[in-house]
Amino acid sequence: MVPAGQVWEDARTLWAFQLMGHDERPCSVAVGLGSHDLGVADASVELYRRGLVPLIVFTGATSDTTREVMPRGEAVHYRERARELGVPGEALLTETQARNTGENVTFTRTLLSEAGVAVESVVFVSKPYEERRAYATARKLWPGVEVTCHSAAVGFEEYLERIGDSRKVISMLVGAVQRLLVYPERGFMIEMAVPARVRTAYQRLCDAGYTSRLVTGA
Repeated sequence: MVPAGQVWEDARTLWAFQLMGHDERPCSVAVGLGSHDLGVADASVELYRRGLVPLIVFTGATSDTTREVMPRGEAVHYRERARELGVPGEALLTETQARNTGENVTFTRTLLSEAGVAVESVVFVSKPYEERRAYATARKLWPGVEVTCHSAAVGFEEYLERIGDSRKVISMLVGAVQRLLVYPERGFMIEMAVPARVRTAYQRLCDAGYTSRLVTGA
């Protein structure tokens, strides 16, 4: 059994690794990636309020982790949140069919093309521990546009407190790293370097049982 102190240390290592640290700059569109976390919608709205994007696309259907809390679909709940925060309807588009990050990117790209929106740059807004996955996926599936990533400015401990389920978050951290290791060879994303210290922390957390979000067959 890995001691609790080691679990927290390893989880923080994975958390810090996932943050891309991209500079914020104006983009053609913000794409809020659907999840259980309404903070993604809030972070997307903040970019709009600051004049960094003229348009937000929320993308996502439902999943096992969102079906109960977002029964109308992730993108729909995100849009409702943005409207509550004062974003006008004409600045919002929703894509309601995507069930994974690859579909988020592909379906959003199609939606914007059909809407006649010229896209030169995209900022993908995600949960903090999904930034690298979003970046690697977008670089693979949406070549020719400038890609940056963004998430809520929140620390690891604060995020755990906000979500209220540390095991769920740590398991998702583990799953996010695994996808960076196995998805490039499946053609789902570009390959990104994963440092040895991150691989070690990832393996210790797997051994400690934080495996509920791992993909099978890897």
